[in-house]
Amino acid sequence: MNRFLLPTLVLLASASGLSAEIKLSKVFTPHMVLQREMAVPIWGTASPGEKVVVRFRNQEKTTQADAAGKWSVRLDALKPGGPDVLMIGDKKIDDVLVGDVWVGSGQSNMDMPVTSYTKDDAVLAEAAKQTYPNLRLLKKGAGDSWQVATPGTIPAFSAMLFSFGHPLQKELNVPVGLMVGAVGGTPSGFWLSEEMYRADAECAAVAKKFAETYDYPAEKAKYDTLKAKYDEEFAVWKPLADAAKKEGKQPPPGPKNPQAVSPAGEPINGKVGNLFESFIRPYVGYGIKGVLWDQGESRTAITGVDQVTLMKALIKGWRKDWGQGDFPFLYVQKPSGGSPAWDPTNPVTAKANAFAPQPKTLPFPPDATYSYEAHLKIMNNPNTFMVTSTDLGPGVHPVNKSGYGARGAQTAMAAVYGKKQEIYGPLYAGHEVQGNKVRIRYTHVGKGLAVKHAPQLQGFLIAGEDKKFVWADAVIEGNEVVVSSPTVPAPKAVRYAWSYQFPWANLFNQDGLPAQPFRTDE
Repeated sequence: MNRFLLPTLVLLASASGLSAEIKLSKVFTPHMVLQREMAVPIWGTASPGEKVVVRFRNQEKTTQADAAGKWSVRLDALKPGGPDVLMIGDKKIDDVLVGDVWVGSGQSNMDMPVTSYTKDDAVLAEAAKQTYPNLRLLKKGAGDSWQVATPGTIPAFSAMLFSFGHPLQKELNVPVGLMVGAVGGTPSGFWLSEEMYRADAECAAVAKKFAETYDYPAEKAKYDTLKAKYDEEFAVWKPLADAAKKEGKQPPPGPKNPQAVSPAGEPINGKVGNLFESFIRPYVGYGIKGVLWDQGESRTAITGVDQVTLMKALIKGWRKDWGQGDFPFLYVQKPSGGSPAWDPTNPVTAKANAFAPQPKTLPFPPDATYSYEAHLKIMNNPNTFMVTSTDLGPGVHPVNKSGYGARGAQTAMAAVYGKKQEIYGPLYAGHEVQGNKVRIRYTHVGKGLAVKHAPQLQGFLIAGEDKKFVWADAVIEGNEVVVSSPTVPAPKAVRYAWSYQFPWANLFNQDGLPAQPFRTDE
């Protein structure tokens, strides 16, 4: 059985008027983009035993529907261009381009439409007024068809994916297709299939380890007690709130619903894989260049399984099901914002935190399970690249989607298409204690390390055996940073930008990208 003949596909009659016997997935409609330079799969259903002839450009592929009525062919590798006509029998799908296809997925920052951001993003607002004949859009949802990117179609499309796609298409000068499948407020545990999750040994191992110190019966009993109390308080509050609304008054504060619990390794609410099946499964097997992922705020929603481990299973599982090897997987760094920008006048980084003096008090350390440090580890997956966001603007929903998309396109151009440009700021690579100093080594120094916005480096902490951190003196020596403090004669640990927001941390490379937070201690 060909892996592209997926029994879970929702098969719809093509809008181009195909015969009642031959049906195609919703991904095959007029205005579509086929992936260049690969054997492109085309699939669908027909009457059992029916002969199916697929014609495109100078190619003709013939197959026969199997006993279940399923069929597929692969077109030989295609050069970019078009428009052309894709023929299925004597019927046709018009205005087909060949170029690069990218899938965008995740939660609200990928899901929310252009129209939600144009008020606060002048660059995006101007871009949305244009027509892009070689940029094609496919929204989530049954029955949607490919659309040409125009002022009439762009506003309802993903702001993040559009902001990524239109500069990418301009720089590549080939057609680009964008397919989105994203839902706001959703955890990563809903975006890989049940089979992918249950078959992953690392997910099972971390859940098992967590279960060793997790008393689920006790947590469940505690939750049941809190939930019963909440239900009682809600029953009292609801009529008071309704009455206040009718009178035009502010309702009184309501009770707080307790966080549900689940056994280790199980979803807290919902079902593993439900969103993958609804929004990604229909795309699986379609020829693509890569994926752009924007999710992390809602973490995994699977008790005891962290985001780094779950994302490894997701990336591996998507690639296996797609059958295209290790296609590029780009993901947007979380949390959003944190550092100042090299150039606050650049439209890409104009919403970044304003540079600030180093505070006298030490910063509050981040949650280790949802920190920049944890998210950086996702880069360890093969052919996986992070879209740096610390200098793009803070907030759960950063307003400058044009900046985020542009940074994503810059990352793709270097990581995927081979353009000679740096995509990361300095990344911690190791350290060496030398007497009363610590020498920090970096990768991605680009054109060289640089300090910005102040005469001296800021943002480094140092501690001895007692782990009492103090602000450190730091200087650049070549491609390394030497850290010390007169109050720490025997240093053991160094941290940099170790907080949720760090507008005072000012180490960059001369390519204009910020150094990422790190710690040498566990």
